[in-house]
Amino acid sequence: MTSPTVLILPGWQGSGPDHWQSRWERRPGHQRVDQHDWMRPLRGDWTARLEDVVSAHPGPVLLAAHSLGCILTAWWAAHTRHADRIAGALLVAPPDIERDDNRQQIPGWAPPARQRLPFPAVLVASSDDPFGSLDSATRLASDWGADLLNLGPKGHINADSGLGDWDEGHDLLLSLAGRA
Repeated sequence: MTSPTVLILPGWQGSGPDHWQSRWERRPGHQRVDQHDWMRPLRGDWTARLEDVVSAHPGPVLLAAHSLGCILTAWWAAHTRHADRIAGALLVAPPDIERDDNRQQIPGWAPPARQRLPFPAVLVASSDDPFGSLDSATRLASDWGADLLNLGPKGHINADSGLGDWDEGHDLLLSLAGRA
């Protein structure tokens, strides 16, 4: 079997150099999906960019999404013709995009797509994420048909969470390839 390409999907404002996504990006076979504007994300533009990148890869592809990248993954999956190329998705710290403060900061993304994802997925959440409650993450995991993993108090599961390379998360991502 061909090793899957890992597409890294950062959220709003991108992922800085110490973020686990940026660290993973330096691994062979891993590629960040760059967006036109990290500060003012437009759902349609971000979705079209992901569609372009996935369609350029015959598969298999694993998606490593963080924050708004999770919301993008679900929206894209609801509209693409290329979902069959995805071997699995790791969805980390999805924000509650319907919460007033998040909706104001990132307009145009609510409501999120809530259909079952057509590929295996694990949603990783934190019990003290400032951008989304564990209840919100639990509802999204249920709607998307994703397994839920609660990391406990890890904030937004980003560079500030002290995960370093987060090898456990990477192993979890790679394990999805065997479930497709």
